[in-house]
Amino acid sequence: MHITELSPVTCITSKEKHHFFGYYDKAQWDMSGRYILALEVDFIDRSPSYSDVAQIGMIDTESNYKFIPLGKTGAWCWQQGCMLQWLPRSASEIVYNHRISDRFVSIVQDVFTGKRRTLPRPIYTISNDGKKALSLNFSRLAITRPGYGYNGLVDIWHDSLHPSEDGIYLMDMETGDHELIISLDQLYNYQKEESMEGAKHWVNHLLFSPDDNRFIFLHRWLPPGARKHRTRFFTANSDGTDLHLSKLQGGSHFIWCDEENILIWGYLNDITKDSAYYICRDGTQEIRPMARGLLNSDGHCTVAPKGTWVLTDSYPNKEHKRALILYNQVTGQRIDIGYFYSPPVSQEEFRCDLHPCWNRTGDLVCIDSVHDGTRQMYVIDVSKFTS
Repeated sequence: MHITELSPVTCITSKEKHHFFGYYDKAQWDMSGRYILALEVDFIDRSPSYSDVAQIGMIDTESNYKFIPLGKTGAWCWQQGCMLQWLPRSASEIVYNHRISDRFVSIVQDVFTGKRRTLPRPIYTISNDGKKALSLNFSRLAITRPGYGYNGLVDIWHDSLHPSEDGIYLMDMETGDHELIISLDQLYNYQKEESMEGAKHWVNHLLFSPDDNRFIFLHRWLPPGARKHRTRFFTANSDGTDLHLSKLQGGSHFIWCDEENILIWGYLNDITKDSAYYICRDGTQEIRPMARGLLNSDGHCTVAPKGTWVLTDSYPNKEHKRALILYNQVTGQRIDIGYFYSPPVSQEEFRCDLHPCWNRTGDLVCIDSVHDGTRQMYVIDVSKFTS
């Protein structure tokens, strides 16, 4: 069943400047539900340069959505911001990426006392217990996937197609100790495909499982002469061992449903491109479609805290509108709760995806949108569906 039931939308940021959060799989709300993290910038029509900084802040929902400045960062991009998020299991600390001189780092900061400490690598994702993080080369990512990496610093392995010295890093969030656990050369040589020869390789989209024992990531490369990159979908132990390659292809956005199952957009047949949302059981080739015929386009998917509802969005339709969607995994019902105009842009990097995020109780959703002419953040009450 597919119905439309538009829900009230509240803008929570000032239109004097542009505001956004970034990616959909990060903790945007604090544990109390009072504060919502945000970035504030002066422009939205070009790539961030070396000298462009973003203001980091939090929005006080109990004080007329007041924006409280917390700091600034020179390590940010349009799609994923600066990986800003609340440190897991902390009521007052946030984490975000930053640039110090000629290196990217991450900052752990108490939002109330201002106390900060610097970690030697930028973070991509943090374990759910807050003790470790996964990292990658954001300079390489800026070149291979504009809009996801950080501009301004040179990738020292730029001339290497699949360096053995670069790839996925594991970092201790307390000490900053870190090590390379999976190299790009290792991925290149893992069940090598013909299209990999002469191609530049990179990794993207890392995410720990709920129990922190495993993580998921995408291995990507651009075949010589091709216009579109290729993608493989891997999981591994948190220390990089026990690699598992899924037969699902073309993976893009995903989320862990539980410790074993992953919801991901991709396809099984390279010829027919039977793209859909699939639920994959980690460590196996057990794959089954979800909501085929109801969820027919790629989106940024997450599962509600109580597990019944899937939240996702869509890319613009012919009317340049993005849909905000709830899907009930028990009843099979799709509910479109909003449509948001997105002006056509010539550069994919500058687009404003909705990137919907749940609050911690699963009754509110926050999105980024440009439907009012500026880039702002909006909250939608979905409690009548999810309670």
